[in-house]
Amino acid sequence: MPNHEGLPNGQKIEYPYMPDEATIEYTSMNNLFMQMAREYAQRYSLDKVMPNSSIIVRDGAIVGIGANGSDYHENNECERVKRGSKTGEDYELCEGCHPKNHSEQSAINDAREVGIQNLEGAELYLWGHWWCCEPCWNTMLDSGISKVHLLEGSEVLFNREDPNNVIGRQFE
Repeated sequence: MPNHEGLPNGQKIEYPYMPDEATIEYTSMNNLFMQMAREYAQRYSLDKVMPNSSIIVRDGAIVGIGANGSDYHENNECERVKRGSKTGEDYELCEGCHPKNHSEQSAINDAREVGIQNLEGAELYLWGHWWCCEPCWNTMLDSGISKVHLLEGSEVLFNREDPNNVIGRQFE
């Protein structure tokens, strides 16, 4: 059973995908790394609908940072939208949605570019999303990251299916 930390009253969230060896911890917006992730998403995400970013932290220092998106959807229709794909499915069918454009992968690539191959013990702060897809979890776990921090309330704020989400108003 996946670990959930920081949820009130022992609440459990049903994620579209969650590996057993992973942990999600909920973090307030008062957290410096979460604030930085929000700012980075606002400045650098190319996804106009679901901007998000990831910051990888190890021993209190940022070792990788990345935002999601590509400019593919500006000129091309999304194959996943055309097919009516569910959240977390068929990323490989659309160049713009491909996991290589997800913020988790981008942050891992950033760490690797400065020579950090093993991220054992590092944690990832993800702003702008409420879960991590299977390809991203696989890449994180393979890199040594098993703990992700999400913003408190993200399961509502960034969930397309929740009527109280802030999608389209994330930075207001």
